Amino acid sequence: MALSADELKQKIETLGPWFHNIDLGGVWTAPNHFLGDYPGRKYRRFADAIPADLTGKSVLDIGCNAGFYSLEMKKRGADRVLAVDFDDHYLDQARFVAETAGADIEFRKLSVYDVGALGEKFDVVIFMGVLYHLRHPLLALDLIREHVAKDLLVFQSMQRGSTEILPLESDYPFTETAIFDQPGYPKLHLIEQRYSNDPTNWFVPNAAAAEALLRSAGFEIISHPEQEVYICRTAAQSPYAKPVYPATGATA
Repeated sequence: MALSADELKQKIETLGPWFHNIDLGGVWTAPNHFLGDYPGRKYRRFADAIPADLTGKSVLDIGCNAGFYSLEMKKRGADRVLAVDFDDHYLDQARFVAETAGADIEFRKLSVYDVGALGEKFDVVIFMGVLYHLRHPLLALDLIREHVAKDLLVFQSMQRGSTEILPLESDYPFTETAIFDQPGYPKLHLIEQRYSNDPTNWFVPNAAAAEALLRSAGFEIISHPEQEVYICRTAAQSPYAKPVYPATGATA
């Protein structure tokens, strides 16, 4: 049974606060978002870079939050959309959004570090707004490339620092030190405590580092339609660029 506007508003308030502003039949989940109509406003700037018809395709949305991108991929006809997040609060929101919209989306509580447990690869992987929340960002990209990315990766990360991309040689002598001080050299900024009052912000790349991380993990950047967004395809990997799997528990 469809909910009335008042019932929708009450349910949305109960599930709040929301980071994704999603239109549920004329009722918005985060109409007063500090970034405006987010992530819709950002999505409209790069939506054309994603195939309009995803019929027959599978999609994995890693760090789905309230499910905005999962819902948009379903609107494009994706046969299967699997949305994963490690936060029960966001998963509750995303399930409610999918149910209200009548969208057949699967949900699973899962960390990006555990994507290998899915045991399958997806035609499109969405990895938006997650990297800078990770203590091990390159490991996450390595695991995505190794285990779940079949073809396309839609990637976004907050960036800070220089937007310059410095052309780099494949190698430098040990005596070369000045290059590390160049604004366009790839840099990951470590946030030891908080940024924007968020203790889960850990590593924020500059533009050069965002691109270098993707290439290093085995992704070819095929378009850069929005300042922080990259559309990538899986590519050859360096033999030195494989994920690690630390042992856990007692070994004695």
